[in-house]
Amino acid sequence: MRTLRVVTALAGVGLIGYGVYGLLHDSYIKDPLDVLVWLVGWLLIHDGLWVPLLCVLGASFVRGPVLRGWLIVVAALTAVALPPILRDGHNNGNASLLPLPYLRNWLIVLAVTAVAATLVALVSLRRRRRGSPSGGPGAPRDNHSRLRGG
Repeated sequence: MRTLRVVTALAGVGLIGYGVYGLLHDSYIKDPLDVLVWLVGWLLIHDGLWVPLLCVLGASFVRGPVLRGWLIVVAALTAVALPPILRDGHNNGNASLLPLPYLRNWLIVLAVTAVAATLVALVSLRRRRRGSPSGGPGAPRDNHSRLRGG
């Protein structure tokens, strides 16, 4: 397990280094400091607003880890898909600018993830119901069995 963590960490550091190299050598980026300012702003919005809001809403209104996880996926997909959905039809004369049906594709991805979440919930529910009455995982606990000698 330790080896896997080290390999994963090294791969992550390598990808970050490759990204920084690309940032510093990209001909379209005139001032990398602008990208750093944008990155810090996005980090503040993400960690200061988005994640706490999702955690509070999820803990307050949603029961079950599968539904909560699916709603987090929906929120992330929506955050990514919303700009092109809102800009649909505004291509400023360039048909290749936003060429795809983003609303339809977003709805398809949401449907696929909903089906996947439903399958995970059903499998989880089935496993819980299969719990053995002999005290295996998922079986209800009898706290008085120790007192009766059982």
